[in-house]
Amino acid sequence: MEKKWALILGASSGFGGATAVALAKDGYNIIGVHLDRQSTMPQVNQIIKKIERTGHKAIFFNINAADSLRRGEILDEINERITGKDGGQINVLLHSLAFGALKPYISKDMNEAITQAQMVMTLDVMAHSLVYWVQGLIVRDMFANGGRIFGLTSAGSQTVIPSYGAVSAAKAAMEAHIRQLAVELGPRKITANSLMAGVTDTPAVRKIPNNEMMLKSAKSKNPQNKLTTPEEVAKVIVLLSKEEAGWISGNVIGVDGGEYIVNYIGEKKG
Repeated sequence: MEKKWALILGASSGFGGATAVALAKDGYNIIGVHLDRQSTMPQVNQIIKKIERTGHKAIFFNINAADSLRRGEILDEINERITGKDGGQINVLLHSLAFGALKPYISKDMNEAITQAQMVMTLDVMAHSLVYWVQGLIVRDMFANGGRIFGLTSAGSQTVIPSYGAVSAAKAAMEAHIRQLAVELGPRKITANSLMAGVTDTPAVRKIPNNEMMLKSAKSKNPQNKLTTPEEVAKVIVLLSKEEAGWISGNVIGVDGGEYIVNYIGEKKG
């Protein structure tokens, strides 16, 4: 039986953590890349245990996924471990890295405004790194034909949120990268899609200024009167990873219960 592998960038919490567990339950071995301090490692270990309880492997690397040197080293190690020893290729790649500068572009005090280094870092981690990981997989012949690529985006790619400008730019860039990858990898039957998740109460969202108001507003206008959860997004990734979804590529797919299409907060009935 073919061994299926999923590589998840940002596997320690939020969408990445939930997807790691969901894909393991669906038959995938999981390679997780994350960047955590000692204080949050217990949460990472819990995810690893959940994966292993499914009977599948969990190989996790605590590194900066945007570090080009470490990326190459980890790809070489993965190549040796899953291709050389266990057999198999990467069938699913999820980019769920959430680390960027949350600062305004304009301020009378330049110490409060975003810097060039912060802008570059935000786009590199939250968007461009996807391209570099895909390049590394393809050049090593590690990405299975018919594989899946997913990038997490948000409504911020099209709308304005205070202090979210650099992340908005990264999300827009992510969607552009996904489109390009969908076309260039089409001959290999590898699909690429952006998933626009609804507002979700994750550690990353809690770092956004005035996040309480944003969470409250999202819940109020959602037709189901609730926030999106990481597990709901993970279920969609599992669904789109199936063979039957092989003709869905190059899209921005909303996973929000209809939240984005509502632009007012009104009285709910039912």
